[in-house]
Amino acid sequence: MEKFCVCALLTALLFGLVFTFGNAERGAEDPASYLRLHVRANSDSEEDQAVKYRVRDALVEYLTPLVAEAESKEEALSLVRGQLKEAEAIAEGVLLENGFSYGASAKLTKEEFPTRVYEGATLPAGVYDAFILELGSGEGDNWWCVVYPPLCFAGGETNIVYKSKILEIIRSFFA
Repeated sequence: MEKFCVCALLTALLFGLVFTFGNAERGAEDPASYLRLHVRANSDSEEDQAVKYRVRDALVEYLTPLVAEAESKEEALSLVRGQLKEAEAIAEGVLLENGFSYGASAKLTKEEFPTRVYEGATLPAGVYDAFILELGSGEGDNWWCVVYPPLCFAGGETNIVYKSKILEIIRSFFA
């Protein structure tokens, strides 16, 4: 009987957490709560795609500590808005280092985006605030992430391990 009560209590707690976090997550899927970043390559050529990733790495390395301090999307937008020229300069520096002279342009805008899945998070289709960095003509495939809240990972591997304390308790109970 004691095991049944503990199991019932843990099940109720688990459903309560799922309901609470599930509702919070639905609110986070609202396009108005995100600031997206798109790096658009000059073309789909192998060289243009490769340099796009080098630019991405430099840009994410620059933006991450800047936006990490933001406490709201509006603050992140303001921080990024003040760094558009610097972002262009960083991109153009990477392009020149790699033998490309077609330049870069950065802008903040609102754009329609399709549904996307990123690192397990689904962003529904909708109009999003977006930081767009176009390399050259910007007609090639793009790379994207979410600047705010920060969901950008560039470069090496990320060794993120997700754990559930509730699941660990339940497993230890039945072990």
